[in-house]
Amino acid sequence: MDFDLFIIGAGSAGVRAGRMAAAMGKKVAVAESRYLGGTCVNVGCVPKKLFVYASEFPHMLQEAKGFGLDLQLQKFDWATLRDNKTKEIERLNGIYKKLLDNSGVQTLWGHGKVVGPNHVEVDGTRYSSHKILLATGGWPTKPDIPGSEHMITSNELFYMETFPKSAVVVGSGYIAVEFAGILNGLGCDTHIASRSGKLLRGFDESTRQVAQREILKKGLSLIAEQPSAIIKKSAGYQVEFASGKTVQADLVVCATGRSPNLNNLGLEEQGVTLDGKGFVQVDESFKTNVPSIFAMGDLINTAQLTPVALAEAMTFLAQQYEDKVEALNYDNIPTAIFSQPCMATVGLSEESAKQQGFDVSIFESEFKALKHTLSGSDERTFMKLVVDKKTDKVIGAHMLGEHASEILQGIAIAIKAGATKAIFDSTIGIHPSSAEEFVTMRSVTR
Repeated sequence: MDFDLFIIGAGSAGVRAGRMAAAMGKKVAVAESRYLGGTCVNVGCVPKKLFVYASEFPHMLQEAKGFGLDLQLQKFDWATLRDNKTKEIERLNGIYKKLLDNSGVQTLWGHGKVVGPNHVEVDGTRYSSHKILLATGGWPTKPDIPGSEHMITSNELFYMETFPKSAVVVGSGYIAVEFAGILNGLGCDTHIASRSGKLLRGFDESTRQVAQREILKKGLSLIAEQPSAIIKKSAGYQVEFASGKTVQADLVVCATGRSPNLNNLGLEEQGVTLDGKGFVQVDESFKTNVPSIFAMGDLINTAQLTPVALAEAMTFLAQQYEDKVEALNYDNIPTAIFSQPCMATVGLSEESAKQQGFDVSIFESEFKALKHTLSGSDERTFMKLVVDKKTDKVIGAHMLGEHASEILQGIAIAIKAGATKAIFDSTIGIHPSSAEEFVTMRSVTR
């Protein structure tokens, strides 16, 4: 065999698995046709968070007035933000290249296709490998409606030539909410079109309700239906809805979901099984029904998060090359939605806990953060704990408010460690901070 491990896709999972396997003495190749670092580095988490930072500055200037600082926004230059972001991404691409090169991984530029249980073809050249790991990630999808070709996805938004004056963002999940917040914060008149009229469905319901209320306070306009057609006009687009409503916009962004990137990967020819949702079906060792072929990351039906992909890569390596059999534990994975304000969550929602048979006590707190007593903002912070009555363990924590992602990371450690509500209550808070509310909530809400 040419290689011990051949990886198709140089995203978070592929790069981590490749360089760590090489460090273990394995002969490894990684094939990549687009860019190093995958979705997260190039058109996902990293550039998205940079844009979120940018979109928060206009709010900060307004809030500064209450503190005696009269700061004026002179102008917003989209090209500066876009190009500075691109320079940072290119720097990260270079770091990923060095990580692979320095570990001894052979990087092959081109489209990788599985042509046999132990063979991969990259732009006409065939390679053999004991194991093949698929890590090609996901790709944005668009609804099948007239004019859908006029929609851009989050991928293209990062590289727009000009910044729009008006936009319609189609979708209600975290990608839609985040990008609607970015556009709105930077001065674009933004509508968000959600078929259900509910933003962030699937998250803890009472937290979601507060989040939707606070997000819409920022000036977003919610349309409780999805477009039925998009018509190109001499200037911009006309977005039509089944109800008869129409909206004129410079930009239409589709953020209705992502699908596994299986295009021309050769899986059908090799008989690799997909599940009912179109993901590659694997067992606890990430093995497909073809024993030499494995898959992980956004290709499989697990949480589509970068840290999860990294954890899957490390688990795969331990199982394959260190004779460890433990499966990856997907419980209590923390995540954040970089909406405005930010929302973060870890553990079970109230609804999930009840569905799983827990008898729970719910602790909730909603308040105006100290900063906003002077800023003039009417933004509210919301915190929630879900507690198992039988064991007193905190099995879920949810927050909406400034620094929610930073605060919930620490709470995630406590929940992972099995901390009880009594331990939370006995912990001394940091005052004055919003975070201290998590250790001072004493009254059961319900």
